[in-house]
Amino acid sequence: MAYQKLIIVGNLGRDPEMRYMPDGTPVTTLSVATNRKWNNPDGSKGEETTWFRVTAWRKTAEIAAQYLTKGQQVMIEGRLTPDRATGGPKIWTRQDGTPGANYDVTADRLVLLGGRGEAAGAPGAAEAPEEYEAEGGIPF
Repeated sequence: MAYQKLIIVGNLGRDPEMRYMPDGTPVTTLSVATNRKWNNPDGSKGEETTWFRVTAWRKTAEIAAQYLTKGQQVMIEGRLTPDRATGGPKIWTRQDGTPGANYDVTADRLVLLGGRGEAAGAPGAAEAPEEYEAEGGIPF
């Protein structure tokens, strides 16, 4: 049996975008940025930002669209969804001509952590994080 699990903790790069499939199933797309900082041997600072395109379905999609806003910190548990053509991340070219990559993730679990851009009264804004499972949609 094969299994993969990816955990991302980052900030939303824009407000969630929710839509409905033809059968009425809600789906929400999130853009999540993770940052890594380090000190180089020469004393200079290094920094790297990785962007993930996260897709949430059903109740998790509704929760994400209702409570998340640009800049808010979130934890996503899910699985990588590779580009069908290449089996890897989706490669694209930015407006300035430099290459970029999208790492697509299907969310299985969503935890609202608060952080920058948190909305007053939103779950997780000033209290313990709220968790939502993809299939059940029941907060724990």
